[in-house]
Amino acid sequence: MADVDEQALDEVVTFTSDLIRIDTTNRGGGDCQERPAAEYAAERLAGAGLEPTLLERTKGRTNVVARIEGTDPSADALLVHGHLDVVPAQAEDWSVHPFSGEIRDGVVWGRGAVDMKNMDAMILAVVRAWARQGVRPRRDLVIAFTADEEASAEDGSGFLADEHAGLFEGCTEGISESGAFTFHDGTGRQIYPIAAGERGTGWLKLTARGRAGHGSKVNHENAVTRLAAAITRIGEHEWPLRLTPTVRAALTELAALYGIEPEFDAPDGIDGLLTKLGPAGKLVEPTVRNSANPTMLDAGYKVNVIPGEAVAYVDGRYLPGGEDEFRTTLDRLTGPDVEWEFHHREVALQAPVDSLTYAQMRAAVEEFAPEGHVVPYCMSGGTDAKQFSRLGITGYGFAPLKLPEGFDYQALFHGVDERVPVEALHFGVRVLDRFLRTA
Repeated sequence: MADVDEQALDEVVTFTSDLIRIDTTNRGGGDCQERPAAEYAAERLAGAGLEPTLLERTKGRTNVVARIEGTDPSADALLVHGHLDVVPAQAEDWSVHPFSGEIRDGVVWGRGAVDMKNMDAMILAVVRAWARQGVRPRRDLVIAFTADEEASAEDGSGFLADEHAGLFEGCTEGISESGAFTFHDGTGRQIYPIAAGERGTGWLKLTARGRAGHGSKVNHENAVTRLAAAITRIGEHEWPLRLTPTVRAALTELAALYGIEPEFDAPDGIDGLLTKLGPAGKLVEPTVRNSANPTMLDAGYKVNVIPGEAVAYVDGRYLPGGEDEFRTTLDRLTGPDVEWEFHHREVALQAPVDSLTYAQMRAAVEEFAPEGHVVPYCMSGGTDAKQFSRLGITGYGFAPLKLPEGFDYQALFHGVDERVPVEALHFGVRVLDRFLRTA
């Protein structure tokens, strides 16, 4: 089977750099403008002979969708998607300007280099290589570049799923970010985790109400005190261990890799296993429990005035099957004096690790990284796969990158000096090409 051509390897680097230079910062207030990046992607899809459609719910919040017809009309279609927006970056904190797209010493620098304009560029490079080589996949591929993933996705994948479901007709599975990257365990092993699940998103707004009054007076109905007590209980809560099928599969495969016999039902079986796995346990540790982290506080308007209301926000995440426990626990932790509601809520996801598609992803990685060990894992956060799941699409995280030891991929998500090696992009194009040809 032929590999992608040299032009694809050049283009993936150029496209990554170019997309980074298009500032698509999403601060969550609706002021992001993905349209220039969407037009850039659409032009390159059109150059590959496709007919991309540009769609907006809100002016400037642009999505791109195109379909590649496969050779087997009876086969289910596959969705390949990436988001165009990025989180904010403060230039003074960076070694290079975050929107420079600078290529230095074999590395592409800038916001979006790993989250996720690199994958957007890989998709474009593969599609264009196929046009030059006359390649058609077996199953229909729906290519989607979305807006607003870094906020609510209401202008992006949520809008597409709710208002343009017909564009995704026949899609039963999808791939996107956060999987098939090199994880170095510090002992020479190279692990490639493929995402087969996501924790649910439960961003919460907490509101405490009390009796407003003078700051010099005794006040046992202080809204700030009530809120602070609830926030402290939430922040200090120890969530119980819960083992989902995806996480059990991840731990089972990691244990086998390290020659450890897992004892999941022992009192300290899971925590003990995570300790024995060493650094590799960090792949799984965030996804054996629900979590709730207080992140924002808002109360008062003058130091000598006790306000009648205080508000906080909490980043909550729950495992597949764990939402009911999450809700009842929050009811208890907030107590009678604090109300809570979902500021933003999305479902938890789980994908089978015994599917043909998962096996094909594993095989594509192993072909180009034979020294690597592919394992499933569950993402601690979420992706556009949540919204596309409304259409019955099972989502996997598969954005392949071969990374050198010491390159902390996960720390660069939303981090300072976000960057991606050129060789990692080349590897990603080759693996993505091989998977999509065979899927």
